[in-house]
Amino acid sequence: MTAFVVRRLLASVIVLFGVSLVVFLTLKIIPGDAAYVLAGPNASAQEIEAVRVSLGLDQPVPVQYVSWLGRALHGDLGRSLELHEPVLELVLSRYANTLILAVSAMLVAGVFGILAGTLAALHPHTLVDRLLMLLALTANSTPSFWLGLTLILVFSLGLKLLPSSGMVSARGDGGPLDVLQHLILPSVTLGAISAALIARMTRASLLEVLTQEYVLVARAKGLRESLLVRRHALKNALLPVVTVIGLQMGSLLGGAVITETIFSWPGIGFQLYRGIALRDVALVQGAALVVATSFVAINLVVDLLYSYLDPRIRYH
Repeated sequence: MTAFVVRRLLASVIVLFGVSLVVFLTLKIIPGDAAYVLAGPNASAQEIEAVRVSLGLDQPVPVQYVSWLGRALHGDLGRSLELHEPVLELVLSRYANTLILAVSAMLVAGVFGILAGTLAALHPHTLVDRLLMLLALTANSTPSFWLGLTLILVFSLGLKLLPSSGMVSARGDGGPLDVLQHLILPSVTLGAISAALIARMTRASLLEVLTQEYVLVARAKGLRESLLVRRHALKNALLPVVTVIGLQMGSLLGGAVITETIFSWPGIGFQLYRGIALRDVALVQGAALVVATSFVAINLVVDLLYSYLDPRIRYH
């Protein structure tokens, strides 16, 4: 197990190095000038050049990357050009909000996905199975921006049941109930696609497990179907589902940009959107690096969970 963890950590370092390189070079390729944005539209050419020199943008790109990477390894991701604050503090202050949204979306996806997949597997090739899989296919094919705007139109503007933006109400108390009301629509929007994937994976995995010999023997001995599914079949069927949940959790952290922008949720995604719009290079780089690190860490945890869910798996 120790050797496996060490190998995965080394692989994670390589992945993060590649991510940092891609993010850094991508922001160098796109049009725009960070020095011009920081200096302002009325700045002279001399003032813009002075800002460029102070930011180190006059250096060759490899030198800029090595300098930025060295600072990043010491926890210095630079300062936001827009807010004039350390990027790491800004990202971490919004990270908790994104984590709340991602965890809530995954709870929605996991509960509805596993329930729908289990129900479909227990009634294969029936009307229930077809309707649930049709619903999963529809959710998987629906763009998150369209779903989010539709939910706002129906539940916020139409029925006036739920708030449409923000994390707390301007006149609210900011308590858990206030946050929960603001969390429902973005959680459903963000978790819909993941719920569809989990439902389809649960159905396929459970159908395969239900054909195994130990299940047939237990059923022949008269074990109740509900007990058989709950204590034996479902646990073994969850192994591939855990993989999907882990990967989706990482994707939710990084893919919350659209959802957070639609609902004005104050997380990393919304901050990343503003950074891109204002060409706040340091903020975009820092946010992307933090999200990538979270994704890699979640994948490592999922791999380690395998041995708990299936004792037959041992890492060497």
